[in-house]
Amino acid sequence: MADRVHPRDSPPESPLPSSHNSGEVGTPTKPLQPASPKPVPPPGTYVVQVPKDQIYRYPPPENSRRYESLTKRKPRRSCCCRCLCYTFSLLLILIIALGITAGVLYLVFRPEAPKYTISGIAIKNFNLTPSSSVSPAFDVTVRAENPNNKIGIYYRKGSSVTVLYSDVNLSNGEFPAFYQPTNNVTVFKTPLKGSNVLLGSAVRTALRNEQKQGKVPFRVNIKAPVKIKVGAVKTWEITVKVKCDITVDTLTEKSKIVSNDCKYSVRLW
Repeated sequence: MADRVHPRDSPPESPLPSSHNSGEVGTPTKPLQPASPKPVPPPGTYVVQVPKDQIYRYPPPENSRRYESLTKRKPRRSCCCRCLCYTFSLLLILIIALGITAGVLYLVFRPEAPKYTISGIAIKNFNLTPSSSVSPAFDVTVRAENPNNKIGIYYRKGSSVTVLYSDVNLSNGEFPAFYQPTNNVTVFKTPLKGSNVLLGSAVRTALRNEQKQGKVPFRVNIKAPVKIKVGAVKTWEITVKVKCDITVDTLTEKSKIVSNDCKYSVRLW
């Protein structure tokens, strides 16, 4: 049989697979597709290909020190923040130390507040007849008690004692300066004098009516600078304030106290 001649321009046909001596003709295989061309970069750009084994996961040795210095660098704090932190820390330590000291002193000395009462009062020159002014005088007897076993009280100069009626200052005087030892009760008389005190007609009328009823109210204010002696140590000067609301039966030297209510407070600074 003569061989088939293919055209020159037509590609040669793929050879038929062998029938493996079975007499059957196999299906022809598809021709291989050519590989897709690589994308061409736009003009004016460069593509740098780095081998995979040269890609560093860590900085190179020559830059390791710089990398470590950058990662270990701490944020800077201003001097003001540091000064504030130091100041608050010192204040906190000081407050804690003072609290501990006060607690220890309280447990050791067991301080108790002094007690004050008005045990007697004599009134002179309190004339309620219509006139321009009055000059009343009061002799106030004060009882001061120091119930502490280990604390003494120094009453210093510069004190004041006043007697008021309905916010009108009637007489003034001074608290005596003395030292009161532990577990001591001191009773002393303080003379108070008033000069040319103007009383309105309404005040005079109220005083007359209250004297008839046998209940004339007064307010006695005491203000005294003191120092506390704890063992062998004296404190700084503090101020003791006493307010006593008293009621007397008459406005004479033989007046008697009907009621007495005293309140005590301390100003440390």
